[in-house]
Amino acid sequence: MSRAQQPSRRTVLAAAVAAAVAGGTTPAAAAGRPDPVADADDPGRTGTRPIDYHAWTTYSEWRGGTSQGTRAVSGRRPGVVLAAPAGSTDYTDPHTGTTATWEYATWTSPRHRLAVPATEVVSSWNAHTPEGTWIQIELCGTYSDGSDTPWYVMGRWAAGDQDIKRTSVDGQSDGKSSVWTDTFAIDDASTGLRLVSYRLRLTLYRRPGTGLTPTVWRLGAMGSDIPDRFTVPASTPGLARELVVPRYSQEIHKGQYPQYDNGGEAWCSPTSSQMIIEYWGGRLDPGQLSWVDPSYADPQVDAAARYTYDYQYQGCGNWPFNAAYAATFKDLQGVITRLASLTDLETLVAAGIPAITSQSFLKTELTGAGYGTSGHLMTVIGFTADGDVIANDPASPSDDAVRRVYKRREFENIWLRTKRYNASGAVASGTGGVCYLYFPAQPSARQRKALAAVGVR
Repeated sequence: MSRAQQPSRRTVLAAAVAAAVAGGTTPAAAAGRPDPVADADDPGRTGTRPIDYHAWTTYSEWRGGTSQGTRAVSGRRPGVVLAAPAGSTDYTDPHTGTTATWEYATWTSPRHRLAVPATEVVSSWNAHTPEGTWIQIELCGTYSDGSDTPWYVMGRWAAGDQDIKRTSVDGQSDGKSSVWTDTFAIDDASTGLRLVSYRLRLTLYRRPGTGLTPTVWRLGAMGSDIPDRFTVPASTPGLARELVVPRYSQEIHKGQYPQYDNGGEAWCSPTSSQMIIEYWGGRLDPGQLSWVDPSYADPQVDAAARYTYDYQYQGCGNWPFNAAYAATFKDLQGVITRLASLTDLETLVAAGIPAITSQSFLKTELTGAGYGTSGHLMTVIGFTADGDVIANDPASPSDDAVRRVYKRREFENIWLRTKRYNASGAVASGTGGVCYLYFPAQPSARQRKALAAVGVR
């Protein structure tokens, strides 16, 4: 959930703008039901998709950008590295006050024209940042009126926390758009103004005089224009399958590590991330967990909180920071996107890919949850024979209690809507289908088809 006693950044924004693992699954579908992956070629299954996810991942794509001191590298997992510094700069970490000099190089993407002119854009990336290195991600777009945005910082990130404190950057606006933690947003979408294209810029940093380099394997962004809606059309069930995903409770960590937002309800995002990371075989060794109090259960959840923590947001709920953390595990990728329907989720689950969804709701809006929230992440792991959603919900009192079944109609509405009424009766925001997707660096053909069907390549 969001930080205790504080509204989620989506609520703030609304006010401001007024197996794949062998043996790990049950059968793919109930008898007589269509296969969602086989049917994924049907372009009409979800109607017009108001979502455009685009990424740079291949050797030719990395070569196609504009380089100042970077170099594309080929191989099993192509990427971009720091080859020869373009210069050096001093960076004062706002969270420590420490100033250090760093060598840097940049890579700027070609301009991507959005298939859907967007009101919101969320970037995400996958990278390796050895000690002594870090990266910055920026976005510059063109509006539908022909003018350009400034270069907005979408994140300053390192896998560790010794060189810099990973951080979002507040206070970025040009009077037409703003950046809210991890999300670029048009300030007043009712004017008709949209973002029609964008470029992304990577800056790779390293300690001067060393041969160190970050390696970035994936850089992308999701642009969307989800219409304002309090309800969404009901979908038709199409899958009965449950993936076997580890179960972790955020609540058993309540009060742990105040410097990483104190556990409990604040840790839904890293707890959900850890469940899927381990589903794909990612695991920290005892040495990597040696700093965690040995009396704490599930120390890997504490580690996920530490290494997703955004020092500006003062929480673990930065969406791309979670995806980037997942990709620090061997042979995993992570992206942030939006999905258009529960049919999209069924397509992914049918291919053995669980998903993390973000939603806000009143206690009365989700039968069986037992709580309300202004922002919460949970892991969708399957669907019942009746089409209801099977979720690993970390807002549970114990690991054993994490598996929940939620009514299909209730779940799809609280997840896909963009507007809702809060406990005070005021209009607040919903996430419009935000989803974290973690999947293998070398997905199977079936997984690739499912991902492509939901707009991820």
